[in-house]
Amino acid sequence: MTYLLLKFVHLAAAAFFIGGVFFEVMILSRAARSLEPEPRERLSKALGQRARQVMHWVVLALYGAGLGLAWHYRAALAAPFASSFATLLTLKIGLALSILGHFLLVVLLMRSGRMTPARSRLIHLSVLVQMLGILFLAKAMFLLNW
Repeated sequence: MTYLLLKFVHLAAAAFFIGGVFFEVMILSRAARSLEPEPRERLSKALGQRARQVMHWVVLALYGAGLGLAWHYRAALAAPFASSFATLLTLKIGLALSILGHFLLVVLLMRSGRMTPARSRLIHLSVLVQMLGILFLAKAMFLLNW
């Protein structure tokens, strides 16, 4: 797969993932509060089922392309603190791995029946903040030098 195609898949999947989390945290969770409990529960269940179907593929594309891009920059990653680019890329990968950990935590909590609305909101907020950090680092890698 060419670098350009990897970059496109990675950016598109990131946009889908970030957009989905942003929509859920900033719009849907607030709007759903105005619904009665029964319709809110039906909406939540339907959206959750659809999100699980779609987001697994989005996450697979995002991290798969990310691995391909990391391979492209393997020389820089071999010395993560040798340059500003390598340091920022290493931080970006660290945040991406943290988000993957959150994603796996959600799967575990859902399967064990221990997911609560409060936990879900906290996890989504954490992921959103980390994604904003990744967006900043993605641009900073090519613009900041020290």
